[in-house]
Amino acid sequence: MVQYDTILIRYGELSTKGKNKKDFIRRLSKNISHVLEDKPSLEYINTYDRIYIRLHGEDPYSCIERIQKVFGISSFSITQKVPNTIEAMEETCLAIAKENEKGTFKVVAHRSDKTFEMKSDQINRAIATVILKNTEHKVDVHNPDFKIHVEVRQEYTYITSKIIPGAGGYPVGINGKAMLLLSGGIDSPVAAYYVMKRGVEVEAIHFSSPPYTSTSAQEKVLELARLVSQYQGKMKVHVVPFTDLQLAIYKNCNESYAITIMRRMMVRIAEKIAKRNRCLALATGESLGQVASQTLESMGVINEVIKLPILRPVVTFDKLDIIEVSKKIGTYETSILPFEDCCTIFTPKNPVTKPLSHRAEEYESKFDFETLINECIENTKCIVVKPIKEKENYL
Repeated sequence: MVQYDTILIRYGELSTKGKNKKDFIRRLSKNISHVLEDKPSLEYINTYDRIYIRLHGEDPYSCIERIQKVFGISSFSITQKVPNTIEAMEETCLAIAKENEKGTFKVVAHRSDKTFEMKSDQINRAIATVILKNTEHKVDVHNPDFKIHVEVRQEYTYITSKIIPGAGGYPVGINGKAMLLLSGGIDSPVAAYYVMKRGVEVEAIHFSSPPYTSTSAQEKVLELARLVSQYQGKMKVHVVPFTDLQLAIYKNCNESYAITIMRRMMVRIAEKIAKRNRCLALATGESLGQVASQTLESMGVINEVIKLPILRPVVTFDKLDIIEVSKKIGTYETSILPFEDCCTIFTPKNPVTKPLSHRAEEYESKFDFETLINECIENTKCIVVKPIKEKENYL
């Protein structure tokens, strides 16, 4: 029986980063250790083109699903580490072959250690010969039933029968941090996923309007944050009490401009909290033309009240595309739970689709929104959620 003792991690886009590669590898290793933090026996070894996770008796299959969600990984394998001798390679490869049902196979050797006396093709032939002599398997180099991969490294050789695809992208955090406006809908968790994939750590801000929005609505958002946090290890969620400011907007502004003004207030608050938390950008799940506040004109009027850039990773996606991704990342079923957020409870009948800056400024001049914004920020609560469900930590 094969004793798998090491998980071998292969890098994705990291190879394009040259001088910054060491930083990327350190960040990737740290992110992997975060998603596996409940497995303290694991040992991490970083090298220039691989990360090795020594299992020390830990079940390797319990790690697969979590590792698949770590951005920056091209692929990985559960391997057995053997000495750099052809005899040790043959023994392990034969054991793997015997664990497979009768069929066809191919040996794929890669000799990274050029000091090893046999070339890759010679290794392939030697191992295949042993398998042919001791099993009923046949060689098929074009369409085999299974492959046996042999990586000859400087210190050890790593052998596996399966290469598992990784999530790709960059390690989360290597490109800074962004503050995501997280609603209870389908779009913003998908936006979080794509921002993380480009190496940006995500904190979230959620606007709550009790008693018009329920505690169930907030719990829904925290669950969405927990589900998405699987891609970066944990997530801070800043919950902003928005009721008084929202009521002031609807009292002092024309109903058609209410959504525009509300979004301008949200990004003002988000920017202030983002800067306190060293975020370099805001992020939203806006998709062009999907609703009145997501036209180019509306985005322009909303953008102008802040200086931080706003990332909109799903801005060109069709709704069906966003739904498909939400199902893939596991947030869809939670997103469609029927709990309203503050953006839907006061939706006007005829919201303006082409707002004008001077009109928005005119309505805002009718009330002291700066004081209300400061009150919102002062009463904001920060909750830390983690991929493994547990009681939230309030900061």
